[in-house]
Amino acid sequence: MSEPTLDVITIGRSSVDLYGAQVGGRLEDMASLSKAVGGCPTNIAIGTARLGLKSGLITRVGDEHMGRHIREQCAREGVSVTGIHTDPTRLTSLVILGIRDDKTFPLIFYRDNCADSALDESDIDETFIASAKAIVVTGTHFARRDNAAAQNLAIAFARKHGRKVAFDVDYRPNLWGLAGHGAGEERYIKSEEVSARLQKILPLCDLIVGTEEELMIAGGADDPYDALRAVRALSKATIVMKRGPMGCAVFPGAIPASIEEGLKGPGFPVEVYNVLGAGDAFMSGFLRGWLRDEPIETCCAFANAGGAFAVSRLLCSAEYLTFPELQHFLKHGSPHRALRHDAALNHIHWATTRAKQPPGLMALAIDHRAQLEAIADEAHAPRERIGAFKKLAVEAAAKVADGRAGFGMLLDGKYGREALFRAADHGFWIGRPVEDPGSRPLDFEFGGSLGAKLIEWPLSHTIKCLCFYHPDDTPDMKARQERELLRLYDATRTIGRELLVEIIASKHGAVDDKTIASVIERLYAIGVKPDWWKLESQASAQAWRNIAQAIASNDSYCRGILLLGLEASEEQLAASFAIARSCDLVRGFAVGRTIFAEPAKAWLAGEIGDAAAVDLMARSFARLCKMWQDSSGGRDKAHD
Repeated sequence: MSEPTLDVITIGRSSVDLYGAQVGGRLEDMASLSKAVGGCPTNIAIGTARLGLKSGLITRVGDEHMGRHIREQCAREGVSVTGIHTDPTRLTSLVILGIRDDKTFPLIFYRDNCADSALDESDIDETFIASAKAIVVTGTHFARRDNAAAQNLAIAFARKHGRKVAFDVDYRPNLWGLAGHGAGEERYIKSEEVSARLQKILPLCDLIVGTEEELMIAGGADDPYDALRAVRALSKATIVMKRGPMGCAVFPGAIPASIEEGLKGPGFPVEVYNVLGAGDAFMSGFLRGWLRDEPIETCCAFANAGGAFAVSRLLCSAEYLTFPELQHFLKHGSPHRALRHDAALNHIHWATTRAKQPPGLMALAIDHRAQLEAIADEAHAPRERIGAFKKLAVEAAAKVADGRAGFGMLLDGKYGREALFRAADHGFWIGRPVEDPGSRPLDFEFGGSLGAKLIEWPLSHTIKCLCFYHPDDTPDMKARQERELLRLYDATRTIGRELLVEIIASKHGAVDDKTIASVIERLYAIGVKPDWWKLESQASAQAWRNIAQAIASNDSYCRGILLLGLEASEEQLAASFAIARSCDLVRGFAVGRTIFAEPAKAWLAGEIGDAAAVDLMARSFARLCKMWQDSSGGRDKAHD
């Protein structure tokens, strides 16, 4: 028998979950919704992947945007999508959910004739099943004949190849036709028919996991303890009883005299924010330990922690914890009962779930507004033409990138709206400014509510903020600058956008080897942890060492530093690149005026046409890219 290449394959439901964002309101009154991938098996596939297991998923999705979202998100999370099949005739399932209070969570399932509900034996591939150490089947998918046949076939293949079978009872009465469409939150309705169907599965399992109510439906008993004994009479599997805030009890062998005598791990009393998806996070944690042959007590600790994190956050799979989070939590705990308020854990979560990045980044910066306005005015050209020039800059960058990863652009929404659309066509990393150009103290462009503006920006846009900050600024100036940076940092994390903070100190005071490092230390001290820093050239390798130390000692998850150009010549930039390369955290550059200034003057004055402008910018950008690559000496390091 060949060794498995996956740890676990989950089988069954997949959906796009739409969560009402107004916590405490009726579902009828929700004004906005947050989107996340859901469905018990899909949640578990993502949850286990985040905890370091190699997972796969067997399900069906529609041939439309929501189906593609599930497939793409699973791929981003590291879940094998080999078993995700596209149904050409059915739509992807949807679920709409809300939080009324800490005990009421209304939800509506849209699964009638949807893709995942049509799963059948044709979706089960023996080779794929044999590629995993274990499979997970779920109770809901035994409610329909074809779904049940698919899971039974998967079980048969798993047992044939000596693989383990884990059963998540996952009892949803209304998906068994026992409750109406509006009773999606109903967790238990007694049914002899359901019990009879599930009891056929129990003898085939190695692990059975359920709440007290779920084990009651599986065992066909009216009492949790009697249910345990009934399940044990049918199965030799390890039985895990989920007990909410009390954690869990595990029974690997004979059922003792009371539930309390089951094996346990540490429990984690936390504030309940949203119970939806908590069981799937629990299962993910237990599987992380069980499939790595950890002691039962460790499996329980992983599972209880997963459930605790899930009930403390809004969304399901999107907010499940990662293994670094789990390790930090088990080692250090948290001072907060509401884990979503723990800044340290939230930062680890953010940094370990954000999108992957190539090892280096070379960006053409043309987010300039005031500078291009001045060039247009001097050329007596209408400012409206600036937008057209920025589209030409996108053409130039695309010409250099030629479809390769590791290229980007800085573009604004004031003059670069159309250019932003075109840049997205090329898969560029995109940084987008939020500051009012030249403002000191820092102010934000367009005014009004910062969060309300930023939430309209695509998820792929990194929010970039330039701050003219010097350590010798007056206390009032520092306080105002820091207040705005903190406000921006809070907004970016709340709405799930990456942040690049650009610091320029040289225009407002003397700069030495410690200047920028001291600014970075100060901003970390007040709680600002950007994904990227964008910094001006430093005069010495020591300055870069000080900067690297300031970042490394405060945020090991920082993506790195981009070098800015100001108005440097190519020769000056070559020298700057050589010095910056002494610092491993400098991952690339974002340079603008060195590339576009002269072509912009000539194009806006009507002295050259579009093709010439594109060619001039492309040539200049290509030279800088080569300079940067040549200065590396092969030392570029991969990063998330």
